[in-house]
Amino acid sequence: MVNVTVWNEYRHEKSDEAVRKVYPEGIHGQIASFLEASSFHVRTATLDEPEHGLTEEVLANTDVLVWWGHIAHKEVSDEIVERVHKKVLEGMGLVALHSGHMSKIFMKLMGTSCDLKWREAEEKERLWVVNPSHPIAEGLGEYIELEKEEMYGEHFDIPIPDELIFMSWFEGGNVFRSGCTYRRGNGKIFYFQPGHETYPTYYHEDIQKVIINGVKWCQPTTYGYPKYGHSEALEKIQPKGE
Repeated sequence: MVNVTVWNEYRHEKSDEAVRKVYPEGIHGQIASFLEASSFHVRTATLDEPEHGLTEEVLANTDVLVWWGHIAHKEVSDEIVERVHKKVLEGMGLVALHSGHMSKIFMKLMGTSCDLKWREAEEKERLWVVNPSHPIAEGLGEYIELEKEEMYGEHFDIPIPDELIFMSWFEGGNVFRSGCTYRRGNGKIFYFQPGHETYPTYYHEDIQKVIINGVKWCQPTTYGYPKYGHSEALEKIQPKGE
């Protein structure tokens, strides 16, 4: 069974009644609910828990970490970011959602500003599947349509994706690379754009399907983490000049 930890800063739901009405159990609670229904072993973690809920023990038992953050990126401890970064390089998967593009961990893994254009105008979003044979797109039609979402627009300052799965169009005319995969070390990373806190995006069946597929794709392989540093010769090396 795949062990998934859903991390959420869990601030909007405490301070904003409009968000609390949409996600009464927190964004992490809603995401955890449909992942559990898909037979993953799921736990949740939030910013205000000790060590942000991401202790060594928790991460040691996490195959894929799902990350949602927005207004409190700077409050995430650098020590915990380093801990998560090390785990990703060793093989733990990471699914970064929506404004997780500006999280410390995603920016560290990308090595760029990860900045973009944005607008809150309750726009229609159409996510086009541009890589239909990819496992993350399994079970989808040609596109996903959302009645309302926050606009994210190009230019999105990320490295060229290893694979582009979704390209979004917004009612106001912008486009966005809304589903991208990367590999860093032994770890696999999936960034997926939809999920503004005031909209019921994580109740949408196809959005859930993408996240479920993303978790499956990001799970570690059985390949062991390489050993680095000094290495003994496998064969006898003949002294030169003899």
